[in-house]
Amino acid sequence: MSLELAMISPHTPRICHEDKVGDFQKPMVEAMKRTADMIEAAQPDVLVIVSCHWMSSFDHYVDATARHQGILTAFECPDIISDVPYDHPGLPELAREMAERGTARGLRVKAVDDPTYVWDYGTVVPLRYLIRNTQLPVIDLSVCWSASLEETQIWGQVIGEVLAAAPVRAVFVSSGALAHNLVRIPQNWPNITEQALDREFCNHLVKGDLTSAEAMLPSYARAAGLESGGRHVAMLLGVLDGALGGEVTGVLHGYGPSSGSGNPVLTLHPKSGTRVAV
Repeated sequence: MSLELAMISPHTPRICHEDKVGDFQKPMVEAMKRTADMIEAAQPDVLVIVSCHWMSSFDHYVDATARHQGILTAFECPDIISDVPYDHPGLPELAREMAERGTARGLRVKAVDDPTYVWDYGTVVPLRYLIRNTQLPVIDLSVCWSASLEETQIWGQVIGEVLAAAPVRAVFVSSGALAHNLVRIPQNWPNITEQALDREFCNHLVKGDLTSAEAMLPSYARAAGLESGGRHVAMLLGVLDGALGGEVTGVLHGYGPSSGSGNPVLTLHPKSGTRVAV
């Protein structure tokens, strides 16, 4: 039916528990809450999220489990994220359709249906802010480290085409930072060059200039050390192309630091009347 909204969202561990969020990250959290209003207003039937912390080696994975239920203690930071419960329905039919279409396109994509699989914090943390209706179905996606940015963008196009053809209203979330050269001081920003590159890339998205964003991404990913090598962003660009023909406009709601990383809260919307014919 349609992609109603897409976004880039932070998932930094220190925002997992709202009552423990430091002052330097509170504006970022407030921006996420505003996007939750937008997601709620869009009345989606499914939220699809790619997480930089579901790092797959050789294949693109799609979580096709009917119910995502578990308790997360993060391997990277068990002192910060420990015993965090989550419980969301899935949408297995749509998840399997994505995997089948990706395979048909010649990509290495596999659907995973395993209720014992525990979500990562790149999935759990943003959903704690973005979803008020916990009965909204969620489909989780991995980033594949053997896949190039180009391949990942093609996979994103497939996902976008599936969402455009499906009888659902969808939201797509790219969970991850931009500049990501980490340091041990939580409140540190990226350096001035990395921040400038983050701003330039976000400006391209806000203006709906996806051609420039796509051209910039490979060198930008190297220069700023983008999280997951920029794969989560490449997938987002592909989704916007496949679902909306790249006809989008954006809003940057916030941008905050986390241990030297740059974390935008940025939403992307179809231009008025824009839909891909299917």
